[in-house]
Amino acid sequence: MDLVEQAHLMAPSLVKGTPSIYILRLASGALYIGSTLNLPQRMADHIAGIACKTTRNDRPQLLFLVEPHPTFSAARKREAQIKRWSRAKKEALMHGDAPKLRELSKSND
Repeated sequence: MDLVEQAHLMAPSLVKGTPSIYILRLASGALYIGSTLNLPQRMADHIAGIACKTTRNDRPQLLFLVEPHPTFSAARKREAQIKRWSRAKKEALMHGDAPKLRELSKSND
């Protein structure tokens, strides 16, 4: 199953224009956090290697998380927040482990 199919399965109600953030696991095991207004198109761009240099050089393997937001500004703020987190905290979010997420939180961020 490719990233576009994963996007449709994880967020079937997301339509073009819906602000959202997403987390990809790359071939190297690294995590990529991004935001978009068109999730299926953004996943297609990552697959094609035209979305960004990071995923052109380190191919995405799995769409791990999708979070819709009310505005693109809110999505960008959430993207920036998650990018500041430790790997362990990102993994806890991706796995829906709320107790671990709280344990790893050192601020209200």
